[in-house]
Amino acid sequence: MVELIEDERLDYLLAEKDMRIIQSPSVFSFSLDAVLLAKFVYVPIQKGNLLDLCSGNGVIPLFLSLRTKGKITGVEIQERLYGMATRSIKYNHLSDRIEMIHGDIKEMPSVLGYGKYDVVTCNPPYFITPSNEEINENEHLAIARHEILCTLEDAVKASSQLVRQGGKVAFVHRSGRLIDMITLMRKYRLEPKRLQFIYPKEGKEANTLLIEATKDGKPDLKIMPPLIVYQDNDEYTESMRKILYGE
Repeated sequence: MVELIEDERLDYLLAEKDMRIIQSPSVFSFSLDAVLLAKFVYVPIQKGNLLDLCSGNGVIPLFLSLRTKGKITGVEIQERLYGMATRSIKYNHLSDRIEMIHGDIKEMPSVLGYGKYDVVTCNPPYFITPSNEEINENEHLAIARHEILCTLEDAVKASSQLVRQGGKVAFVHRSGRLIDMITLMRKYRLEPKRLQFIYPKEGKEANTLLIEATKDGKPDLKIMPPLIVYQDNDEYTESMRKILYGE
């Protein structure tokens, strides 16, 4: 059994029929971006320390637990989302492998230790904070989507401080922030090594990017094949179905 609060529900974690996650339409539900990041990033299979920043309801740590036997830590600043994540982890009997921390990612280097992690992932807020009139009235959604408590630079800086030399850092973000992302990564000694653009449909502009960097790595960026999400009939492409459902 699991405690559900207000409009929370217990959803299947896509193809993983033995794994569930607590979601809420008014507080937080994971997006396709989180799934893509969890599938894109390099992970050590047998061991290692992995860290996910801006974890939301814990979706990326849960997905990563299917790819690695390493220790996974998630960090989430919103107490309600942190609570959802911890309850999901407990429900799936993963408390011995996944730990959630309720806190600000900017404080994590001093809390968790510098250069401690082999892999760091982050799905940060995408949008620069607009005027008060434009911000979503739902505080949970506003914080998750806009740079209110965490900017892109905050996320890149913290990731660099937390990852070991030679370790991997991976982000998912809007494609329009590519130059900002690369500029900040190099500023904080993260050398971009793999980049993939996500397109909603064939013939459309890319709207999302996945990027992975190595701490103090040598310059050598590989551009991965493009990933197209939907066919013309609005059904997932074969490549996307394989990522989501293993088909």
